[in-house]
Amino acid sequence: MNFLKIIFPSIILIISFLLLIYTLYKSELIWNGDKRDYYKKYYLISSILICFSIITFFINDIIKQYLIILGISLIVLLYLFEGYLTLNRQFSKEQISKKQLLKEQLYEKQTGKKWDKRKKVEIYKDLKKKIDNITISFFPSNFIWKYYSNVLFPLSGLSNIKTIYCNENGYYSIYQADRHGFNNPDSEWDKKEIEYLLAGDSFVHGACINRPNDISSVLRNLSKKSILNLGIGGNGPLIKFATLREYLNIKDTKVKKVLWFYYEGNDLINLGNEKKNNILNNYLKDLDFTQNLKFKHNDIDNLLSNLIEERFEERQGEIEREITTFKIKLISFIKIYYTRISILTKLKPKTEPATVPELKQILQLTKELVNKNNSKLYFVYLPEYYRYAKTYDNTNYNLIKNAVTELKIPFIDIHKEIFEKEQNPLELFPFKQHGHYTVSGYKKVSETIYRYSKD
Repeated sequence: MNFLKIIFPSIILIISFLLLIYTLYKSELIWNGDKRDYYKKYYLISSILICFSIITFFINDIIKQYLIILGISLIVLLYLFEGYLTLNRQFSKEQISKKQLLKEQLYEKQTGKKWDKRKKVEIYKDLKKKIDNITISFFPSNFIWKYYSNVLFPLSGLSNIKTIYCNENGYYSIYQADRHGFNNPDSEWDKKEIEYLLAGDSFVHGACINRPNDISSVLRNLSKKSILNLGIGGNGPLIKFATLREYLNIKDTKVKKVLWFYYEGNDLINLGNEKKNNILNNYLKDLDFTQNLKFKHNDIDNLLSNLIEERFEERQGEIEREITTFKIKLISFIKIYYTRISILTKLKPKTEPATVPELKQILQLTKELVNKNNSKLYFVYLPEYYRYAKTYDNTNYNLIKNAVTELKIPFIDIHKEIFEKEQNPLELFPFKQHGHYTVSGYKKVSETIYRYSKD
């Protein structure tokens, strides 16, 4: 009877207070309050448990017995579900490992070289010993979700520095960022006439390939003229528009053609996310709004340097923890990590993709901006891997094409002009697996753009 009257409620109360203390420790000491929003739900849960445990001191013993049975049953079910999720995740990792091994074998067979298996933080750490002026890519889209700054939304990377990007082809792509933090030879900003100015995401940025194989470099070689690349990984339509607003009007420079790249894989999803950011929305609400980013190199570099260093320390800690894999897995299991993630993912409100009319509004504003600059706008439609890897239903394809046509913007259809004509379109993706385009794929895209847009 003492167990039901005193011990059981006391145990619940002690556990509740320990959870609250642990939450305070993680939120305020480990993360210095930076992730307080994330830990709000755990503050709420521990507070509810404390109130509940106090109530259990006064309720009927029979009800307490039922609560004990219910609690034990719930704990058993949670750990059974956690076990299922752990095994399922392990199976998924094994499938990914098999695909990765196949890529590594193909790469070694084709090149005679070993695949670079280092993580980005590891290659950064290694190269930092030899090159002081080197960093890791950091995308503007990161600023949509995390409270980094409420006064500045950078639209580029760190300036005048070697930047490590990504690895899909066996090696890490690395480029020298220009004075504004984009992937260009810095001298392009001094040219009196720019033949092409590119706005896009990772495909334009030059994901996982090096110069001279990225789109802007191939166009530069084909045209023998100046090309300015403003593409950054993760950019959606609103960030592209904001980037053009900040960097299109270059003093004493004429921009002849603006290439707007649309990636069907996530551009509408990205736009749905971007519209949640107040600073980005200002570019739509006020056509005179500007952050004057061209004149804030130091502010941008200082902000990004600090954030990249924080991220490096986080990733480094993750790698060090992976050394004790069994211990980490055991702790994760005890903390029902995957179950919590699964529940929180289900509860988290999903961002609905933007609609084609919303995209059309931005394209209309972009056309007006480009026309005002006495430039000509082209819309380049980039297809994704899954269009060719499985049964694909892209209901927005014709809607977007019709919207662009109604706006009288030239539509360069990379799906129709290149991929649809290939015997095996997957050949244009790294080792026929999901990712960006191969060197050959980027070259064909560039050649098609040049053919359809040259004078």
